[in-house]
Amino acid sequence: MTRPWWRGAILYHVYVRSFFDADGDGQGDLAGVAAKLDYIESLGVDGIWLSPIHPSPDRDWGYDVADYESVHPDYGTLADFEALLEAAHARGLKVLLDEVLAHTSDEHPWFVESLTGGEAGPKANWYVWADPKADGTAPNNWLSVFGGPAWAYQPKRRKHYHHKFLRQQPKLNWHDPGAREAALGVLDLWLARGVDGFRLDVANAFLHDAALRDNPAVPPAERTAAHWRHASDLQRHLFDSNLPENIPLLEEVRRRVEAHGERFVFGEFSEEEARCGAYCSPDEGLHSAYTFVMLLARKLGPQFVRDHYATLAGHPGHWPTISFSNHDVPRTVNRFGGPDAGPDVAKLMFALLATLKGTTLIYQGEELGLPQARLTRAQLRDPVGDLYWPYDGGRDGCRTPMPWRADAPNLGFTTGTPWLPMAQEHAGLTVADQEADPDSVLAFARRVIALRKGSEALTAGEIGFLEAPDPLLAFTRTAGAETVACVFNLGSGTAEWAHEAIGAAEPLLALGATGVHPGRIVLGPGSGALLQFAAGPDRL
Repeated sequence: MTRPWWRGAILYHVYVRSFFDADGDGQGDLAGVAAKLDYIESLGVDGIWLSPIHPSPDRDWGYDVADYESVHPDYGTLADFEALLEAAHARGLKVLLDEVLAHTSDEHPWFVESLTGGEAGPKANWYVWADPKADGTAPNNWLSVFGGPAWAYQPKRRKHYHHKFLRQQPKLNWHDPGAREAALGVLDLWLARGVDGFRLDVANAFLHDAALRDNPAVPPAERTAAHWRHASDLQRHLFDSNLPENIPLLEEVRRRVEAHGERFVFGEFSEEEARCGAYCSPDEGLHSAYTFVMLLARKLGPQFVRDHYATLAGHPGHWPTISFSNHDVPRTVNRFGGPDAGPDVAKLMFALLATLKGTTLIYQGEELGLPQARLTRAQLRDPVGDLYWPYDGGRDGCRTPMPWRADAPNLGFTTGTPWLPMAQEHAGLTVADQEADPDSVLAFARRVIALRKGSEALTAGEIGFLEAPDPLLAFTRTAGAETVACVFNLGSGTAEWAHEAIGAAEPLLALGATGVHPGRIVLGPGSGALLQFAAGPDRL
């Protein structure tokens, strides 16, 4: 049986507004993505995942959709999208959309009608409405990820509506058959237009508890520093999201997508890591998913990685989607390497990302080793950054525009005024600079991607973790008779791994100060090696 194209694919995550501006208005656009398809193709990836492209008032920069059927005017027209899709397909690149179906903008016509159409109106229950308590306060204790109660009172209906994020992002009620069918119809529309699949925003939150039970608290003994990041993290999100009933619903979503042929639908699951595998299995739920476990980690030690895969392994057949970075979290190089980390950390983390089991998501700029941009509060456009300043600088530090050329205004991103300032930290890391340097992070990323694409084991093989002394992370990827051993030193000192089979291996990649000897391998800090074994996994 031929494996599906997405199983082991590498998808390049394009944050459209910050990728490339083709018309000089300071906003990245679809014509800009089309203009850079040669670059994307040169990376060796299998496709692109576009951030939301629909019209939006941009309270949350596209994650508050006001019209699912069209294209945001900042990004162009439907004809621009169709041209991009055709050009990408001509290069063999898949195109996936980011669909936000758990909630809409409060400016979406569905919500306007739900608010104004009366209690008996056809869309009265398309959103999650509830009576206030006797004293006027919120119906229960659910908290918004973006701060405060997850409810907003509307005097027009004398009720509260639920919003897991901003007040301007009312929760769509997937319990209502009309709302559910309308949301599924969005997928049908864009699949019919030729897209190859979707990333579904907060797919763990499609369903809520109809009885509106309070979320329980995270027990004090289980709380870590991360739980205090937002007040909502002090709750276990068992009733506003993460319901077991979500599994058959996601299965319905997958069947709807698969009715259009071999397409791919994966989800973002923002809480309750242990349930991620249950939401995606060979027989239930979506094709794949990712959690924020890797995305929020500040230190990636060997045991941390092993534990994450052990959790997922509790759901046989689960195929993960793996990413270290995206539009919501600080950039990889600083998160794992500290404020002054450089290309060595970027290369190490890119090699690790590309060799772990799963469908791989590469956020734009990770192939350049871009660090997090430092912005002032006055420069922020992100509501989260403004709310939690200065404790949390928000998400704009990873959303600044791509640096293309050092010799052009705004590093080649736009001839106008960029919507976010260009990061000065990126001035020496442009695409043009790195393409001229065979030792650059970009050159290394292309080599690693090509190596992976040439190996069935690294692309779609199973993963098995090997006994190795800390801080070494060692694992195998195996497909048929091909086994690749991947060994990474995640520590700050030199480490050695002794194994009798090492001498029989063919070195595929050496990163940093690496010495491969008969029966042992010596790895300097931040180094790694890939070793190929032709005889099968039993050698290790």
